[in-house]
Amino acid sequence: MTRRELDAAGIVDPSLRAAYTHCRQLNARHGRTYFLATRLLPVARRSAVHALYGFARWADDIVDDSDRRLTPPERDRLLQRLEDDLAQGLRTGDGDDPVVRAVADTAARYAIDPTLFADFLASMRSDLSVTDYPTYADLRAYMHGSAAVIGLQMLPVLGTTVPREEAAPHAEALGVAFQLTNFLRDVGEDLDRGRVYLPADLLAAHGVDRPLLEWSRRTGRHDGRIRAALVAADALTRDVYRDAEPGIAMLDPRVRPCIRTAFTLYGGILDAICDQDYTVLHRRAVVSRRRRTATAAAGALRIVGARCRARLSAPGAPATPGGSVLQWKGQSSD
Repeated sequence: MTRRELDAAGIVDPSLRAAYTHCRQLNARHGRTYFLATRLLPVARRSAVHALYGFARWADDIVDDSDRRLTPPERDRLLQRLEDDLAQGLRTGDGDDPVVRAVADTAARYAIDPTLFADFLASMRSDLSVTDYPTYADLRAYMHGSAAVIGLQMLPVLGTTVPREEAAPHAEALGVAFQLTNFLRDVGEDLDRGRVYLPADLLAAHGVDRPLLEWSRRTGRHDGRIRAALVAADALTRDVYRDAEPGIAMLDPRVRPCIRTAFTLYGGILDAICDQDYTVLHRRAVVSRRRRTATAAAGALRIVGARCRARLSAPGAPATPGGSVLQWKGQSSD
């Protein structure tokens, strides 16, 4: 499968193929939901998505350092080295680190705005010192760099049927919705790392603060105030999903099944949290393998339907990955 993706993308240099393969392996290992959805993309575009995800994963791993082997200054130095390597890679289209090499090549191929990577790394650096967010506005400022820019990086790869600036707010919202979902799912694990991503004003509205969360995490005991705050965070996240959803119809028809599948799977995490009665401080909510498989199968059926409709449509110019696909003919590369 890796060879097929690389061949379809026109990636022929052996070292570059190895770099993209490394990113694909990161995606497969760390992002089950995202990786499953990515497999519904046209085959020629998957390697670029793996590169973008691989870079985000690499930076996040530096910041989190789940083994706690590194001090914050050491993590800061590693992050600075990654930032310097990326800056050079974006200038030259190359890089020594395989992740940087792949993402620099993707950025060049799809003319991705370099400031999106700078904004992302700025948010990653804030994780080294910022441990909570007083208001939702403060959290949104952080999520611009940590999540919204991911959606904007993806747009040139996915392609749109409208001017890109029209689809951009929905792409940003989708990135934020996915991250808010992760914050709600991982609230206990984040607390173990000393971080609380749920905004303090939302928690305080229900009588919750960090000490209460830490008490519940430590003792395994429940508190109605915590549940009420988590329900409110769930409702807030679903509002962002509603803001994001209209953007799916603005994408290249060939990629809509992938994004719809990711949208559904991540929304399913919220459903799993609800089904477990918001006990995320004590156990991680996951979407069952059966549900993930069924959702992916539904996405595959949508791809078949889109291809059939495309064959019946009038001939036109095929879409370019980075531009408008208003005249999309519907020839699939997968």
